[in-house]
Amino acid sequence: MENTNNVSKFILLGLSQDQELQQVCFVLFLLFYVVIILGNLLIIITIKHSERLNSPMYFFLRYLSFVDICYSSVTAPKLIADFLVERKTISFVGCIAQLFGVHFFGCTEIFLLTVMAYDRYIAICKSLHYMTIMNKHVCSWMVVASWAGAFVHSMVQTLLTTQLPFCGPNEIDHYFCDVHPLLKLACTDTYIVGVIVVANSGMISLSCFVVLVVSYVVILVSLKTRSSKGRLKALSTCASHITVVILFFGPCIFIYMRPSITFSEDKMVAVFYTIITPILNPLIYTLRNEEVKNAIKKLVGEEYVVYLVVMVSVGLLVCRPFFISLQLPKFHG
Repeated sequence: MENTNNVSKFILLGLSQDQELQQVCFVLFLLFYVVIILGNLLIIITIKHSERLNSPMYFFLRYLSFVDICYSSVTAPKLIADFLVERKTISFVGCIAQLFGVHFFGCTEIFLLTVMAYDRYIAICKSLHYMTIMNKHVCSWMVVASWAGAFVHSMVQTLLTTQLPFCGPNEIDHYFCDVHPLLKLACTDTYIVGVIVVANSGMISLSCFVVLVVSYVVILVSLKTRSSKGRLKALSTCASHITVVILFFGPCIFIYMRPSITFSEDKMVAVFYTIITPILNPLIYTLRNEEVKNAIKKLVGEEYVVYLVVMVSVGLLVCRPFFISLQLPKFHG
């Protein structure tokens, strides 16, 4: 198949074509993005500076928060800026880079959530050998393996897409570049590529989800022999993880465990795993965790000035799309 590419840029149709709704969404999603950055950054700083939060669970949580920041930053700034412009465009290279970023950080999050479930299984079901099995060396290699596996996955998705010929049209009915919308625009038969996408993205999502469900079922069954206090603490921790898993894996399986067809609901479903989950992670892991809440209180009390400077700096960085958008073309009434 000859790779004929006559498309230099794509037009993103975004979440909505309603101008007033887009202006409301600009404020709403800018707020969401600020919460994602500040909330996850707070978790990273808290775990790094707290001597009590040194267990493998918090080691993985720190990386999960970092991935959430990166994951949302692949799509959110562009989405926010596009709410203020009438014509939403992205270059071909930018589109491919966004595709790679979405799958790289998204797959890393999938693997990290799976690793965290394994960590909880060892902590609850094999508590006497927990620190021996989940030592620092093992944890580090698990994180490295998560990054490496995600890189291989995203490279496959990206290379498959770049080999497709795009002759026009160039309108993507989405707010970011993803595999299924791009397959729809390719001027060739994409059946085989679509099958590979399902085998790659879909099976990763589904298999990891099955592993997670099985591990938590085993954990819940094993809790019957625990004391009421120990059972309550374990249930609280697992409930947090299960909430994140359902909110993240549900939409992913809906999007990628099907042939290369698109629905109008896809972009709203995608909001859950690109925006909503990164928002909820810091809320779920802090509000339901007394150790983290106490560590945050101690951190704010002891290092308030440093913390404030960091938060303000990040806030200015997050608001940069807003200041840039003031120079962009506005809607015409």
